[in-house]
Formats: sequence, structure tokens, C-alpha cells
Amino acid sequence: MGTTVSDYFVERLYDWGVRRIYGYPGDGINGVMGALNRANGKIRFIQARHEEMAAFMASADAKFSGGLGVCLATSGPGASHLITGLYDARLDHMPVLAIVGQQARTSLGSHYQQELDLTAMFKDVSGAFVQQASAPAQVRHLVDRGIRTAYGERRVATIILPNDLQDEAYTEPGHAHGMVHSGIGYSRPKVVPYREDLELAAEALNAGRKVAILVGAGALGATDEVIQVAEKLGAGVAKALLGKAALPDELPWVTGSIGLLGTEPSYKLMTECDTLLMIGSGFPYSEFLPQEGQARGVQIDIKADMLSLRYPMEVSLQGDAAETLRLLLPLLTDKADRSWRRKVEAWREDWEKTLEARAMVAADPINPQRVVFELSPRLPDRAVITCDSGSCANWYARDLKIRRDMLCSLSGGLASMGAAVPYAIAAKFAHPDRPVVALVGDGAMQMNNMAELITVAKYWREWGNGQWICAVFNNEDLNQVTWEQRAMQGDPKFEASQNIPNVPYHRFAESIGLKGIYVDREDAVAAAWEEALMADRPVVIEFKTDPDVPPLPPHIKLEQAKAYAQTLLQGDPDQQGIIKQSAKQVLSRMLPGKAKD
Repeated sequence: MGTTVSDYFVERLYDWGVRRIYGYPGDGINGVMGALNRANGKIRFIQARHEEMAAFMASADAKFSGGLGVCLATSGPGASHLITGLYDARLDHMPVLAIVGQQARTSLGSHYQQELDLTAMFKDVSGAFVQQASAPAQVRHLVDRGIRTAYGERRVATIILPNDLQDEAYTEPGHAHGMVHSGIGYSRPKVVPYREDLELAAEALNAGRKVAILVGAGALGATDEVIQVAEKLGAGVAKALLGKAALPDELPWVTGSIGLLGTEPSYKLMTECDTLLMIGSGFPYSEFLPQEGQARGVQIDIKADMLSLRYPMEVSLQGDAAETLRLLLPLLTDKADRSWRRKVEAWREDWEKTLEARAMVAADPINPQRVVFELSPRLPDRAVITCDSGSCANWYARDLKIRRDMLCSLSGGLASMGAAVPYAIAAKFAHPDRPVVALVGDGAMQMNNMAELITVAKYWREWGNGQWICAVFNNEDLNQVTWEQRAMQGDPKFEASQNIPNVPYHRFAESIGLKGIYVDREDAVAAAWEEALMADRPVVIEFKTDPDVPPLPPHIKLEQAKAYAQTLLQGDPDQQGIIKQSAKQVLSRMLPGKAKD
């Protein structure tokens, strides 16, 4: 058998450095699957349980490996299932290549089975590059340009392969008009601002007496540079969720997460600063940034369309975070007055006491904050932590302390449910030697993550290091939305939409060969984490948590207080529990002994 288009396609991917493809098979992509089989393991195909999960895995692989994430699906529904996971990559600026099958070229336009207009369907999520191949000689430049675009623009690229084309004999483009001869390779450029712009930024930062820094995912590779700048400026540093691993939390002037899921010292840092330096962050909620006109602003971002978008910046610097900060550092002067830094550190110290007091408040049966509070000091070095969207993200944001050389992420811009387990699977394929922990709500488990535990059961013996833990917060409630209904809409809990079935997640894990642990006592939480971390195989640890523990915002606004009061006046089905737990959380720092009862 000669070289088919599919054989050439797989070999070209390999030459670009692709070593893993996450996906699900189907007849629309059979030619490529056969070529992957004939390639004898040069590229590993990892079978997810659903195409959406495969796309989430590709997004996470790009986040955790620093390379290209690749996913694959068949035509029709297989292709459409990819979309949500690809939007996760699109909104978090991850380079991902999607490969999808299509019906035969001769059938297109005939209302054929599984015939969808895939080019149109992928045009938004993959607007930087989406092309359908029509001839063998075209495939070479589609692969080359698609991957180079994904890397260069940090976007999703999509290549659509009709199933009849996949099995045709491959022919190289000839030396003729209309033929394209592309090549392999991409090196990331050094992007830095001009000297005069750096000087303008330095002038603004040097003049500030109370400098606040906000770091996001773009600062993940600039840890040392951010520390040096913060030390020179005597600044406090807040972290957007995607930048959680940018700085270790052991630094006393790191105030933690920002926003509705953020911390009180981060809120104070923004409301009292006179200068704001934003580094690699697209944090969307402007109400948690300084008021317009309050602070002079400097921003560093690799993407021009993210500059001066959330706050009107005086100086906008387009460039790589680490490279730009290295050039900026010699222009900064050491702040002699450290009163602002001391103030920030005092806020942080007081907040840590608040967090501990809140975590130790008794609940029925388990305070969910305590689950993450007890995990944090027990995390092994170099751990990778993933989190789902929902109330568990509150505790991830506030109570999980990141150390150097740890990795962590979640679905940021999309904030999709169902990402934590596929993220954790991809993390293990990208870093088989690292311990991995996923924090997941029971809603996300029931939506799609339970099925992906089967993927863990299929592959974990190949990882070498079996340290992989899925922690399920089982509160039988779509808890984040329940609290949003109360605090934002002033509506009582709508039980028809919010209550979900009680499922024995730990028993399901045991039924497929994983270890299951069930915890329904607060005094057993710490020991359960230690047992899970010592296990010889992946673990599902199910915590029976109290849905009435409120995810308190860093600052309660008058509108939120009014909405909450309105909820109680109308009568909430969990009224007694939420009043009790809200009072305990608020009083935990003032009356620690009483609040625990």
C-alpha cells in the first residue's frame, strides 16, 4: 500500500512535534485512524469518552505542556461535540489544532447523512484558521499553516478532511502555478516594547506610592521577574484565577485571587492603590479594579487587543511578560517608603486567620472550605491541581496555597462545567511523574466527568506514577448558581432546577478498579487526604459537604445584601441552614469559639 493522504498527514504532524492526540473515532475520520495505527505509536492516540472532553484535554495539554494541544473527531456530531472544549482553548488563548472528518467530497451539498457545513460551524471558535482540504497536494500547507497559526496567534486552528480524500494516494505539490510549497517550523519571537515606552512606564511606576500588581496567565513564565519588580516597587500582588501559579503564596505580599471568588486583601489592594501594573491578565470584572481615575495604569500583554481593555491605561506595553519586565527593571527605583508594603502584608496576615477560622466552622456534615484548607499543606511538591466551575472554585481560589513548581488551572474565560477531570487526565499525560488533583462539584461529575473516570481506569497503569485524585464535593445542589440566585437575583433556591441526585461516586470508582474513599465527618478530612495521597492507584474521594455554607464575596455590596434579605423574606427552602451558616462564617473571626459550634 502506498502513502495515503492520511499517512502523510500523520507523518507531517509528527515532524511538527505532535506526540499526543485526544479524540474519539468514527467513520468520517477512519482514514486518519488507520494511519495512526500504521505509524506504530509515533503519535499516541488517547481515547476520551466524549469529543467535548477530548477538546478540553487538548486545551489543558497546551496549558500544562506549553506546546500544541491536538484533538480529533469524526464528521457530523463528532465534530460538533468538540466545540465547547475548543471554546475553552479559544477564550484562554491556547494553541490547539482540531482535526475533523467530513463526508465524501462528491456528496457535499446533497443533504447527506452527517453532512454539516463544518467550515461555517468552526468559523468563530477557529476563526484564525479553518480550512477544508480538497486535494492531496493541499494537505501539506494546511498542516503547516494551521499549526504555525495556532502557535503564533495562540488560537484554535481546524483542518477538515473529507473521508474519501483521506484514503487517496498522496502526491507532493508540483512546481507549477497554483501549487504551494510550505515548510515546517516555528520559533516564538522576542516581542518587547521600545525604550521610550518603557521609560514612560517606569516614570508612572516610580511615582506611585501605593503600587498594586495584577498577574494573569501571561505572567506564568515570569515568576522571578514579577518578584523582582514587586520588591523594587514595594507592591502588593493579586492574582487572576488563570495566574494562580504565577507566584508562590508563601510570599507575604501576595494577596491571592481577585474578583467575586477573590480575597479581602486583594479587594483592598485595588481600592486603595494609586498605581496599577497589570501583567498578562484579561481579568474581566472591572468593578474589582480601581475606579477610573483613581490610579495611574501600566499594562503588559503579548496581545494588543487585550491592552487598556479593562482599565484605561496610561502606558500600554505590548510584549512578552518576562522579557518586558527584564527591560523595565533597571529603570525602576527602589521604594524607600515601605509603609504600603507593610499595610498589604498586615491585610494578608489577618486574612489568613479569617480563612482558617472560616474553614474550621462546623457544618452539616462537612464545611467545603475545610476540604481545600486541609489539602493545601499536604499537597506534594510539583503537584498539578485542576478545578471545575462551581462553588468548589471559591475554595480553590482562596484556600489552595500554591508553591513554586506547582501547576494549576481551570476553564477561565469560558468558565465551563465539566473541565476538571479531562484537565487532570491531560495533566497526567503531559507530566506522568507529577501528582495530580482535581477538585470537582457533583453537578459537573454528573454532567460528564463520571464517564471520564473510565478513561482514567483505562490508562492509569501506563502513567508510572499513579498519584491521581478526583475530589468530589457532594452537596446534592448546583451550589454556585443557587447562591447566585440568592445574592444577585434576590430569589430563593429553585429546587426543581438546583437539586440533583445523590450518587455514590466513590463506589462507582471502586466498580471500575479505582480506589474510593467516602468522608462525611469533618475530623476525618485531613486523614482522608493523606490516605488518598498514599494510594497506589487513582482515587475518587467523595466529601459529603454542606450546601448552606456561603461563598462570601470579598466585599458585600449593598445590592447583594438587599437581594439576600429579599431571598429570606420570600422564604428559602434551606432558610434555616443558610442563616445559620452565614452567621457562623461572618462571626468566625470575631467569636471563633462560638462559631465552631
